[in-house]
Amino acid sequence: MGETGSAAKPLCVDLDGTLIATDSLFESLLLAIKSNPLILCFLPFYLLKGRAFLKSKISEIALPDATLYPYRQDVLDYILHEKENGREIVLATATNQRIAQSVAGHLKIFDLVVSSDEKKNLRSGSKKKKLVELFGDKGYDYIGDSKADLDVWASACHALVVDAGSGISKKAVEKFDVIKVFEYKSNKLKLFIKEIRVYQWLKNLLLFLPLIMAHRMSDPILFFKAIMGFLAFSFTASFVYVMNDLLDIESDRLHPRKRNRPVASGRFPIYLALLIAPVLLVLGFGVSISYLSLEFTLILLLYLLLTTSYSFYLKRIYIVDIILLSLLYTIRLIAGAVAVQVPASKWLLAFSVFLFLSLAIVKRYTELMSIKEVRVTNNSDETGNASETKSEAGINGRGYFIGDSDLLLNIGPASGYLSVLVFALYIYSNEIAKLYTRPEILWPVAVCILFWITRIWFIAHRGKMHDDPIIFTFKDPVSYIIGIIIGLLVLGAAI
Repeated sequence: MGETGSAAKPLCVDLDGTLIATDSLFESLLLAIKSNPLILCFLPFYLLKGRAFLKSKISEIALPDATLYPYRQDVLDYILHEKENGREIVLATATNQRIAQSVAGHLKIFDLVVSSDEKKNLRSGSKKKKLVELFGDKGYDYIGDSKADLDVWASACHALVVDAGSGISKKAVEKFDVIKVFEYKSNKLKLFIKEIRVYQWLKNLLLFLPLIMAHRMSDPILFFKAIMGFLAFSFTASFVYVMNDLLDIESDRLHPRKRNRPVASGRFPIYLALLIAPVLLVLGFGVSISYLSLEFTLILLLYLLLTTSYSFYLKRIYIVDIILLSLLYTIRLIAGAVAVQVPASKWLLAFSVFLFLSLAIVKRYTELMSIKEVRVTNNSDETGNASETKSEAGINGRGYFIGDSDLLLNIGPASGYLSVLVFALYIYSNEIAKLYTRPEILWPVAVCILFWITRIWFIAHRGKMHDDPIIFTFKDPVSYIIGIIIGLLVLGAAI
């Protein structure tokens, strides 16, 4: 399959899945829903007027930022090379003309744009007909990626195939003169696991803590209920993570690390994310309704409502977002107590609010430091001296500025130390005498927590913290050592 394309023949390029590793219609739709969820009610009526009208209306409501699409760099490099050789480059896409023109305006490499309008959906046979009208049968080369492009290749002189794991290149090679294949193989199972954030399920181990503190882990019935509670929260949390990724595509692409998430990077198709999201939600509430109490299900519903509100709006409000994050961890503890029907310790809840507020601030502080580092690097002048970073710059989609980092650095450790104070007061409470025979042995536990919180903030300040301090903790050997010491001390106080 050598390249035999002629510079005299125009090179026609598809957009969705070919030039960009995503679907521009879905991205436009998600932006529209994010700005006004009621748009969902109008979608069936738009669709009744045809796919072309739907595409036009959605792009009219919300137009994605063309600079943020995940462009396939090797495809783009090939096009640029052909352009430099004097070849005519045509953007031939079924997407709406508004989106097509925005991409063309950003890249500035297309001599002609052929796209859908309000009345005509330029896909498959319609696209073929249009290109034949413009260039004649076998009068152009075409780069595509899907089954819909088979009709277009049939009238093209040469075919160039973008194969993102669909096996479309095999079909194209059998039928057409394929001169180049751009391979994009990926492990869909691995991407699925990453997308639903299985590693984030570690946070839901908090549901076991009330059972542990009540010293009833040996009860098989209660342990089973705790497992069901863990699964219910994990599936529901995964639903929220997927929806959050869908709604935050553009802001994630502006983040130095979040841009590599499966949906934001285009490696995990948006339509698949939209399919798995409701399945995860049904699984979460199905487990809750089947095995746990109505009270637990109501708490799970509260968790869903809060996290959904967070994703749509509350995360944009500074201070409110970090308080809500700390409360979401506390809700897990309450849910764990409800699942196994043990009283929720007021000391544990107070401790968790302050501790997890500190960790939520670590998360925001780390994000600010990451963005500050990237922007300082990008703003460096030719002599290598970094220009001044504006304090007004901050986290896209959040209410924080880089200038807030010093304030967060003061508030965060203070909140963590308040959790240590709560634990110290707990040692002298009446409640502890019912559970521990020698509560004085718990004093070194307070010291261990104090050390751990201080160390977490030192690591964050030095720029070595993971985006999520909870996940960092589960990967940190020192945290495991501290956890083992605390476990031994608690066991010693109990026997």
